[in-house]
Amino acid sequence: MTDLVRKTKTRYTKAETQRIADSIRRQILGIALKTGGCYLAQACSSAEIIASLYTKIMNLGPSAGAWDAIPFPGVPGPDNMDYQHGSLYNGAPAPEKDRFFVSCCHYASVIYCALAATGRISPSALDKFNVDGWNMEMIGAEHSPGFENTAGSLGQTISIAAGTAHARKMKGDTGLVYCLLGDGELQEGQTWECIQTASYYQLDNFVIIVDANGQQVEGAIEDQMIIEPLEERFCSFGAKCVTCDGHDIDSLVKACRTGHAKKPLVVICRTHGYTGVPPLKEKYPLLHFVRISAEERPVYEKIYKEMGGEGK
Repeated sequence: MTDLVRKTKTRYTKAETQRIADSIRRQILGIALKTGGCYLAQACSSAEIIASLYTKIMNLGPSAGAWDAIPFPGVPGPDNMDYQHGSLYNGAPAPEKDRFFVSCCHYASVIYCALAATGRISPSALDKFNVDGWNMEMIGAEHSPGFENTAGSLGQTISIAAGTAHARKMKGDTGLVYCLLGDGELQEGQTWECIQTASYYQLDNFVIIVDANGQQVEGAIEDQMIIEPLEERFCSFGAKCVTCDGHDIDSLVKACRTGHAKKPLVVICRTHGYTGVPPLKEKYPLLHFVRISAEERPVYEKIYKEMGGEGK
Protein backbone atom coordinates (compact mmCIF):
# COMPACT_ATOMS: atom_id res chain seq x y z
CA MET A 1 0.00 0.00 0.00
CA THR A 2 1.08 3.58 -0.58
CA ASP A 3 1.49 6.21 2.12
CA LEU A 4 -2.05 7.37 1.38
CA VAL A 5 -3.63 3.94 1.56
CA ARG A 6 -3.51 2.40 5.03
CA LYS A 7 -6.50 0.28 5.90
CA THR A 8 -6.04 0.66 9.66
CA LYS A 9 -4.97 4.31 9.79
CA THR A 10 -7.16 6.50 12.00
CA ARG A 11 -4.97 9.55 12.69
CA TYR A 12 -3.72 11.91 10.01
CA THR A 13 -1.50 14.94 10.18
CA LYS A 14 -2.53 18.15 8.48
CA ALA A 15 0.14 17.49 5.83
CA GLU A 16 -1.30 14.03 5.13
CA THR A 17 -4.81 15.45 4.80
CA GLN A 18 -3.54 18.08 2.38
CA ARG A 19 -1.78 15.41 0.32
CA ILE A 20 -5.05 13.52 0.07
CA ALA A 21 -6.81 16.70 -1.10
CA ASP A 22 -4.08 17.27 -3.67
CA SER A 23 -4.34 13.66 -4.82
CA ILE A 24 -8.09 14.08 -5.33
CA ARG A 25 -7.53 17.03 -7.69
CA ARG A 26 -4.76 15.20 -9.53
CA GLN A 27 -6.76 12.03 -10.06
CA ILE A 28 -9.86 13.83 -11.28
CA LEU A 29 -7.86 16.07 -13.60
CA GLY A 30 -6.43 12.81 -14.96
CA ILE A 31 -9.98 11.54 -15.53
CA ALA A 32 -10.85 14.78 -17.35
CA LEU A 33 -7.84 14.37 -19.62
CA LYS A 34 -8.65 10.72 -20.28
CA THR A 35 -12.34 11.23 -21.04
CA GLY A 36 -12.36 14.80 -22.33
CA GLY A 37 -14.44 16.11 -19.45
CA CYS A 38 -15.86 15.51 -15.98
CA TYR A 39 -16.94 17.27 -12.80
CA LEU A 40 -13.47 18.70 -12.28
CA ALA A 41 -14.45 22.02 -10.69
CA GLN A 42 -16.29 20.20 -7.91
CA ALA A 43 -13.07 18.35 -7.07
CA CYS A 44 -11.17 21.63 -7.04
CA SER A 45 -13.65 23.24 -4.67
CA SER A 46 -14.32 20.33 -2.30
CA ALA A 47 -11.02 18.44 -2.08
CA GLU A 48 -10.03 19.84 1.32
CA ILE A 49 -13.59 19.56 2.62
CA ILE A 50 -13.94 15.86 1.83
CA ALA A 51 -10.34 15.00 2.75
CA SER A 52 -10.84 16.71 6.13
CA LEU A 53 -14.16 14.99 6.75
CA TYR A 54 -12.64 11.55 6.17
CA THR A 55 -9.39 12.10 8.05
CA LYS A 56 -10.03 14.66 10.80
CA ILE A 57 -13.72 15.29 11.39
CA MET A 58 -15.98 12.25 11.03
CA ASN A 59 -15.82 9.26 13.36
CA LEU A 60 -16.34 6.33 11.00
CA GLY A 61 -15.76 2.64 11.46
CA PRO A 62 -13.59 0.63 9.06
CA SER A 63 -15.04 0.02 5.62
CA ALA A 64 -17.38 -2.94 5.35
CA GLY A 65 -17.59 -2.62 1.57
CA ALA A 66 -15.87 -4.71 -1.09
CA TRP A 67 -12.21 -3.84 -1.64
CA ASP A 68 -12.50 -3.81 -5.43
CA ALA A 69 -15.11 -2.35 -7.72
CA ILE A 70 -18.04 -4.71 -8.17
CA PRO A 71 -20.48 -5.27 -11.04
CA PHE A 72 -23.87 -3.60 -10.78
CA PRO A 73 -26.50 -4.96 -13.17
CA GLY A 74 -28.88 -2.03 -13.06
CA VAL A 75 -31.42 -0.01 -11.14
CA PRO A 76 -32.60 -1.77 -7.94
CA GLY A 77 -35.77 -3.74 -8.52
CA PRO A 78 -37.31 -7.20 -8.21
CA ASP A 79 -34.38 -8.74 -10.08
CA ASN A 80 -31.69 -6.74 -8.32
CA MET A 81 -32.21 -6.45 -4.59
CA ASP A 82 -28.99 -8.00 -3.33
CA TYR A 83 -26.63 -5.19 -4.35
CA GLN A 84 -24.05 -3.91 -1.88
CA HIS A 85 -25.12 -0.69 -0.20
CA GLY A 86 -22.75 2.24 -0.71
CA SER A 87 -22.89 3.33 2.93
CA LEU A 88 -20.89 0.26 3.95
CA TYR A 89 -17.71 1.98 2.70
CA ASN A 90 -18.18 4.48 5.53
CA GLY A 91 -18.35 1.65 8.06
CA ALA A 92 -21.09 -0.60 9.38
CA PRO A 93 -23.81 1.29 11.29
CA ALA A 94 -23.09 1.57 15.01
CA PRO A 95 -24.60 3.79 17.75
CA GLU A 96 -21.32 5.58 18.44
CA LYS A 97 -20.25 6.03 14.82
CA ASP A 98 -21.09 8.89 12.47
CA ARG A 99 -23.11 8.70 9.25
CA PHE A 100 -22.33 10.63 6.05
CA PHE A 101 -24.92 11.70 3.46
CA VAL A 102 -23.83 13.20 0.13
CA SER A 103 -26.54 15.29 -1.49
CA CYS A 104 -24.43 16.65 -4.37
CA CYS A 105 -24.29 13.27 -6.11
CA HIS A 106 -22.17 14.58 -9.00
CA TYR A 107 -19.29 14.77 -6.47
CA ALA A 108 -19.09 10.98 -6.68
CA SER A 109 -15.58 10.93 -8.16
CA VAL A 110 -14.33 13.04 -5.24
CA ILE A 111 -15.86 10.60 -2.75
CA TYR A 112 -14.32 7.59 -4.54
CA CYS A 113 -10.87 9.21 -4.53
CA ALA A 114 -11.17 9.97 -0.82
CA LEU A 115 -12.23 6.40 -0.07
CA ALA A 116 -9.23 5.09 -2.00
CA ALA A 117 -6.82 7.52 -0.33
CA THR A 118 -8.00 6.48 3.14
CA GLY A 119 -7.90 2.74 2.54
CA ARG A 120 -11.64 2.18 2.22
CA ILE A 121 -11.54 0.90 -1.35
CA SER A 122 -8.82 -0.20 -3.73
CA PRO A 123 -7.17 2.58 -5.77
CA SER A 124 -7.58 0.28 -8.78
CA ALA A 125 -11.36 0.50 -8.34
CA LEU A 126 -11.11 3.96 -9.87
CA ASP A 127 -10.29 2.28 -13.17
CA LYS A 128 -13.99 1.35 -13.31
CA PHE A 129 -15.15 4.94 -12.81
CA ASN A 130 -18.11 5.65 -15.11
CA VAL A 131 -17.76 2.26 -16.81
CA ASP A 132 -21.12 0.70 -17.65
CA GLY A 133 -22.04 -2.27 -15.51
CA TRP A 134 -19.97 -1.28 -12.45
CA ASN A 135 -20.79 0.44 -9.17
CA MET A 136 -18.33 3.34 -9.65
CA GLU A 137 -20.85 5.59 -11.37
CA MET A 138 -20.32 9.24 -12.30
CA ILE A 139 -23.52 10.23 -10.48
CA GLY A 140 -23.66 8.62 -7.05
CA ALA A 141 -26.62 6.51 -5.90
CA GLU A 142 -27.38 4.14 -3.03
CA HIS A 143 -25.22 1.38 -4.56
CA SER A 144 -22.24 3.72 -5.15
CA PRO A 145 -19.31 3.56 -2.71
CA GLY A 146 -19.71 6.18 0.04
CA PHE A 147 -23.38 6.98 -0.67
CA GLU A 148 -26.25 6.43 1.73
CA ASN A 149 -29.03 7.12 -0.75
CA THR A 150 -29.89 8.01 -4.30
CA ALA A 151 -29.65 11.78 -4.54
CA GLY A 152 -30.19 14.24 -7.35
CA SER A 153 -33.62 15.56 -6.40
CA LEU A 154 -32.42 18.61 -4.51
CA GLY A 155 -33.65 18.99 -0.97
CA GLN A 156 -34.35 15.30 -0.44
CA THR A 157 -31.02 14.04 0.85
CA ILE A 158 -30.80 16.66 3.58
CA SER A 159 -34.32 15.65 4.61
CA ILE A 160 -33.34 11.97 4.76
CA ALA A 161 -30.25 12.89 6.77
CA ALA A 162 -32.27 15.01 9.20
CA GLY A 163 -34.77 12.19 9.65
CA THR A 164 -31.89 9.84 10.38
CA ALA A 165 -30.47 12.30 12.92
CA HIS A 166 -33.89 12.59 14.59
CA ALA A 167 -34.25 8.80 14.82
CA ARG A 168 -30.73 8.43 16.19
CA LYS A 169 -31.35 11.11 18.81
CA MET A 170 -34.53 9.35 19.91
CA LYS A 171 -32.62 6.05 20.19
CA GLY A 172 -29.84 7.64 22.23
CA ASP A 173 -27.10 7.10 19.64
CA THR A 174 -24.02 9.25 20.26
CA GLY A 175 -22.82 9.29 16.64
CA LEU A 176 -23.39 12.37 14.50
CA VAL A 177 -25.00 12.71 11.08
CA TYR A 178 -23.11 14.75 8.46
CA CYS A 179 -24.64 15.97 5.20
CA LEU A 180 -22.74 17.56 2.30
CA LEU A 181 -24.59 20.09 0.13
CA GLY A 182 -23.73 22.33 -2.78
CA ASP A 183 -24.79 25.96 -2.53
CA GLY A 184 -27.12 25.64 -5.53
CA GLU A 185 -29.29 23.41 -3.36
CA LEU A 186 -29.92 26.37 -1.08
CA GLN A 187 -32.32 27.66 -3.71
CA GLU A 188 -34.69 24.79 -2.89
CA GLY A 189 -37.55 25.42 -0.50
CA GLN A 190 -37.36 21.89 0.91
CA THR A 191 -33.83 22.61 2.15
CA TRP A 192 -35.08 25.45 4.34
CA GLU A 193 -38.08 23.44 5.55
CA CYS A 194 -35.59 20.79 6.65
CA ILE A 195 -33.44 23.31 8.55
CA GLN A 196 -36.55 24.66 10.25
CA THR A 197 -37.61 21.13 11.23
CA ALA A 198 -34.12 20.18 12.45
CA SER A 199 -34.08 23.31 14.57
CA TYR A 200 -37.52 22.57 16.02
CA TYR A 201 -36.43 19.08 17.06
CA GLN A 202 -33.13 20.44 18.45
CA LEU A 203 -31.02 18.10 16.31
CA ASP A 204 -27.61 18.97 17.71
CA ASN A 205 -26.35 15.66 16.31
CA PHE A 206 -26.80 17.02 12.78
CA VAL A 207 -24.01 18.81 10.86
CA ILE A 208 -24.55 20.29 7.40
CA ILE A 209 -21.48 21.12 5.29
CA VAL A 210 -22.02 23.46 2.33
CA ASP A 211 -19.50 23.69 -0.51
CA ALA A 212 -20.20 27.33 -1.35
CA ASN A 213 -18.30 27.60 -4.63
CA GLY A 214 -20.69 30.18 -6.10
CA GLN A 215 -21.57 28.20 -9.21
CA GLN A 216 -24.28 25.92 -10.57
CA VAL A 217 -25.15 24.39 -13.90
CA GLU A 218 -26.54 27.67 -15.30
CA GLY A 219 -23.56 29.76 -14.14
CA ALA A 220 -22.99 31.94 -11.09
CA ILE A 221 -25.34 31.38 -8.15
CA GLU A 222 -25.93 35.11 -7.73
CA ASP A 223 -27.10 35.38 -11.34
CA GLN A 224 -29.80 32.74 -10.86
CA MET A 225 -31.26 33.35 -7.41
CA ILE A 226 -29.90 35.30 -4.47
CA ILE A 227 -29.17 33.08 -1.46
CA GLU A 228 -27.08 35.47 0.63
CA PRO A 229 -26.60 36.37 3.41
CA LEU A 230 -26.26 32.68 4.28
CA GLU A 231 -25.18 32.91 7.91
CA GLU A 232 -28.04 35.21 8.80
CA ARG A 233 -30.55 33.10 6.91
CA PHE A 234 -29.53 29.82 8.55
CA CYS A 235 -29.53 31.44 11.98
CA SER A 236 -32.98 32.89 11.36
CA PHE A 237 -34.24 29.34 10.73
CA GLY A 238 -32.87 28.27 14.11
CA ALA A 239 -29.53 26.69 13.20
CA LYS A 240 -26.04 27.53 14.41
CA CYS A 241 -24.08 28.69 11.38
CA VAL A 242 -20.40 29.46 10.88
CA THR A 243 -18.34 30.32 7.81
CA CYS A 244 -14.84 29.09 7.03
CA ASP A 245 -12.25 29.01 4.26
CA GLY A 246 -13.08 25.71 2.61
CA HIS A 247 -9.51 25.30 1.36
CA ASP A 248 -7.95 25.73 4.82
CA ILE A 249 -7.88 22.47 6.77
CA ASP A 250 -7.44 24.08 10.18
CA SER A 251 -10.32 26.46 9.49
CA LEU A 252 -12.53 23.57 8.35
CA VAL A 253 -11.83 21.42 11.40
CA LYS A 254 -12.35 24.31 13.81
CA ALA A 255 -15.65 25.25 12.17
CA CYS A 256 -16.96 21.68 12.34
CA ARG A 257 -16.16 21.57 16.06
CA THR A 258 -18.21 24.67 16.84
CA GLY A 259 -20.53 24.17 19.79
CA HIS A 260 -24.21 23.98 18.83
CA ALA A 261 -26.23 22.76 21.80
CA LYS A 262 -29.87 22.05 20.90
CA LYS A 263 -29.32 23.27 17.33
CA PRO A 264 -28.12 21.75 14.04
CA LEU A 265 -24.77 23.10 12.87
CA VAL A 266 -24.29 24.51 9.38
CA VAL A 267 -20.74 25.08 8.12
CA ILE A 268 -20.47 27.34 5.07
CA CYS A 269 -17.22 26.51 3.28
CA ARG A 270 -16.24 29.31 0.91
CA THR A 271 -14.40 27.73 -2.00
CA HIS A 272 -13.38 28.21 -5.64
CA GLY A 273 -13.95 25.75 -8.47
CA TYR A 274 -10.52 26.44 -9.92
CA THR A 275 -8.30 25.94 -6.85
CA GLY A 276 -5.23 23.94 -7.87
CA VAL A 277 -6.03 24.20 -11.58
CA PRO A 278 -5.67 27.94 -12.37
CA PRO A 279 -6.73 27.85 -16.05
CA LEU A 280 -10.23 26.87 -14.94
CA LYS A 281 -10.69 30.43 -13.68
CA GLU A 282 -11.00 31.53 -17.29
CA LYS A 283 -14.08 29.33 -17.63
CA TYR A 284 -15.76 30.61 -14.44
CA PRO A 285 -18.67 30.57 -13.74
CA LEU A 286 -19.48 27.93 -16.39
CA LEU A 287 -17.70 25.16 -14.54
CA HIS A 288 -20.44 22.68 -13.75
CA PHE A 289 -19.10 20.09 -16.20
CA VAL A 290 -15.64 20.90 -17.50
CA ARG A 291 -14.67 19.86 -21.01
CA ILE A 292 -11.06 20.08 -22.15
CA SER A 293 -10.70 20.90 -25.83
CA ALA A 294 -7.85 19.76 -28.03
CA GLU A 295 -6.46 23.32 -27.97
CA GLU A 296 -6.55 23.44 -24.16
CA ARG A 297 -5.16 19.97 -23.62
CA PRO A 298 -1.41 20.84 -23.53
CA VAL A 299 -1.99 23.39 -20.76
CA TYR A 300 -3.90 20.91 -18.58
CA GLU A 301 -1.46 18.11 -19.33
CA LYS A 302 1.37 20.32 -18.07
CA ILE A 303 -0.49 21.00 -14.82
CA TYR A 304 -1.26 17.30 -14.44
CA LYS A 305 2.40 16.38 -14.79
CA GLU A 306 3.38 19.09 -12.31
CA MET A 307 0.92 17.51 -9.87
CA GLY A 308 2.72 14.21 -10.25
CA GLY A 309 0.38 12.62 -12.76
CA GLU A 310 1.60 10.29 -15.48
CA GLY A 311 2.32 11.65 -18.93
CA LYS A 312 -0.50 11.42 -21.42
